[in-house]
Amino acid sequence: MAKKSASRAPNADDRVVAIVGKELFLRSQYTAMLRTALTEAHGEIDSFVFDGNTVDAAAVLDECRSFGLMASHKLVIVDDADAFVNAETRPLLERYAGNPNEQATLVLRGARWVAGNLDKAIAKVGMVLKCDSVDEATAQRWIMARTTKHHKSSIDARTAAQLVQRLGTDLGRIDTELGKLAVAAGAGNPITAELVTQLVGMTREEEAWAIQEFLLSGDTARILGELRVILSNAPKGAHVPVSFACTDLARKVLGIAEGMKQGVPVQTLAKEMKLWGPSRDPILQAARAMGPARARGLFDACIDADRSMKSSGTDPVRRLERLAVEYSRALGR
Repeated sequence: MAKKSASRAPNADDRVVAIVGKELFLRSQYTAMLRTALTEAHGEIDSFVFDGNTVDAAAVLDECRSFGLMASHKLVIVDDADAFVNAETRPLLERYAGNPNEQATLVLRGARWVAGNLDKAIAKVGMVLKCDSVDEATAQRWIMARTTKHHKSSIDARTAAQLVQRLGTDLGRIDTELGKLAVAAGAGNPITAELVTQLVGMTREEEAWAIQEFLLSGDTARILGELRVILSNAPKGAHVPVSFACTDLARKVLGIAEGMKQGVPVQTLAKEMKLWGPSRDPILQAARAMGPARARGLFDACIDADRSMKSSGTDPVRRLERLAVEYSRALGR
């Protein structure tokens, strides 16, 4: 039986890892954790990302079995694993999991996962990580733990519940707000209910859209110009809501793009992603233009940028400028 996601994080000894579920933030976080573990164990690694909708299983497994030219270890990621893992490819993947290359780690990543014999094979050499959407109680516990460990602050149970009431249970969105609240509270001070009331509205869509609108223009010069105006005229820490807007937009575009690929009606997707008003059509158009692969790459870039800006020695303005360019590239403009 596959190991449960709560048992441990992925590590450098895992040869095959399935990271599956609808919670995009957790999928990206687990991937980043695995990449860090592999880098610490092997030094520089080679990374390869395949689109599970189009790639041939033989090509993926050949990449896993071949030796890298520059690095001593490979990280081979297949996105849209629900499309890649099927009746034809399951036996091939099961055989590979039975004798994986020690110089490679295969990651199967996607929104859905059908359990079967492949899970048993993976459990012997790695793990299946479930990244399902969480309920409110789980989100509250996660907020308290995340605030202490990652944001170096504290928050009580009642305030965590208040935050969930205002933001819902999307962990990516919550984490961005926690970063802003921790900065506002100051080092060594707790995040209070008063801070949440002051800084976190019942909805962030209108505030975020002011930034997201120019991100979707695809005009690199305009994006960089608007970004510099916002950051130069705002108080210290202004990069935090800008980072939130970038990540929130990428999350919505990826969710829409994945849904479109699966044939989900546009009206249903718009409702699930809470798209309305002037933001609806531009975001739908961006999802069509990017497709799941480019949208996923953009979302991962946003998560990586947010992580980088929270570490010491990183210039948030330069990091956001690079992220703005990523938006233009993803839109193909």
